[in-house]
Amino acid sequence: MATTQRGNKSRPKAKKPPVLKPDAIMQLGLGFWGSKTLLSAIELGLFTELAKGALDAEAIQARLSLHPRSVRDFLDTLVALGMLQRKGRRYANTPETNLFLDRNKPSYAGGMLEMCNERLYKFWGALTEGLRTGVPQNEVKEGGNFFAALYADPVRLEGFLKAMTGLSFGAARAIAKRFPWKQYNTFVDVGCAQGGVPVQVALAHPHLSGRGMDLPVVQPIFESYVREQGLERRLQFHPADFFTAPLPQTDVIIMGHILHDWDLAEKRMLLKKAYEALPKGGALIVHETLIDDDRKTNALGLLMSLNMLIETPGGFDYTGKDCRGWMKEAGFRKSYVEPLAGPDSMVVGIK
Repeated sequence: MATTQRGNKSRPKAKKPPVLKPDAIMQLGLGFWGSKTLLSAIELGLFTELAKGALDAEAIQARLSLHPRSVRDFLDTLVALGMLQRKGRRYANTPETNLFLDRNKPSYAGGMLEMCNERLYKFWGALTEGLRTGVPQNEVKEGGNFFAALYADPVRLEGFLKAMTGLSFGAARAIAKRFPWKQYNTFVDVGCAQGGVPVQVALAHPHLSGRGMDLPVVQPIFESYVREQGLERRLQFHPADFFTAPLPQTDVIIMGHILHDWDLAEKRMLLKKAYEALPKGGALIVHETLIDDDRKTNALGLLMSLNMLIETPGGFDYTGKDCRGWMKEAGFRKSYVEPLAGPDSMVVGIK
């Protein structure tokens, strides 16, 4: 007996609801455990010591003056977190920690993390208060001013500026490679710190001459670093407060990790000053840990903006689309966004 087509159909199986697990929530909520383990390792100089050669736990304990109770747990945690390698009983740096966390290498990026360990770790404990009040949660709460104290102490200042060089090292090389420098002859890095970006740009393009603009107290630190690279004939220091003084006239202006320190009115003012200092066809390069335009994926950019809440009265991070809009308001005729290294990107505006 023939059956109908309808009779041949089997009923679709009901979809099982997804199994919900708290794993990701717990991992994020306890993330400070792993973070502090890494920060303590940097503070102790572990990666610098292991850059000399692999060691067993007993040797590390002796060299770093550690208590025996948790040495193996500490080291094996770093192995599990991907910060160390272990072969047999001996521990060694990974290629990344060997390059970026050895204090004796010019590529050292741990200076910023040292500051996070020394200062920001405890201040972030007051994030909830900052979210409720909208005011900074750093030394300002106790009547202090971190940056005023920093710039008054030459030793601490040099360490901080070296940290900024490490933070910008990857972005600096990418800017040197990806921007069309052959079209230009001169540049100024506004808020240049030690000079990490100008040095990488000048090393990659012998036809360029440039200047670093920062407060006068930075000058000897900048000039020393530039001399070490053999670039003193092509890179000069311009002592001035970029917030109050006009910007030097040049073909290209660079602002790296500068705009996010300020509120919207101050951001617009700095972009307008850059526009006024450039010739027709000149370029402004703004590089930051930009938030993605959909504000969904670049968590570090968003976290950096929360850090501005902790550190500044009105600073915040922003998207490439935001910056392009402000550049258009300032008069730039076109702009574009280009990724650099890691979470960093640059916004380029053409006058």
